[in-house]
Amino acid sequence: QVQLVESGGGLVQPGGSLRLSCAASGSIFSINGMGWYRQALGKQRDLVARITRGGSTNYADSVKGRFTITRDNAKNTVYLQMNSLKPDDTAVYYCNAVINDMVYWGEGTLVTVSS
Repeated sequence: QVQLVESGGGLVQPGGSLRLSCAASGSIFSINGMGWYRQALGKQRDLVARITRGGSTNYADSVKGRFTITRDNAKNTVYLQMNSLKPDDTAVYYCNAVINDMVYWGEGTLVTVSS
């Protein structure tokens, strides 16, 4: 059984930073793409950033230059460093990964940007 567990969400003031982590565990033979999505209240779930096993990345336009996605293949973990946070970044952030050729989602972690 495979699990994705996110951590690192919370309340931060505008302009602040947070770092999200997502660790995969269980019977893992391969992990290909990993990424982060977010869903604000009343809106659809949208891509924030993705990273391939080889380290190629892509970002939503709204976070380019502020967020950085990285991964540690030895630890089966993906990170999202979020800087210069804005109130519009407030959302539940979900980890996503293709593990053993199947798509898995984490349960989400809430990020609130507010003064």
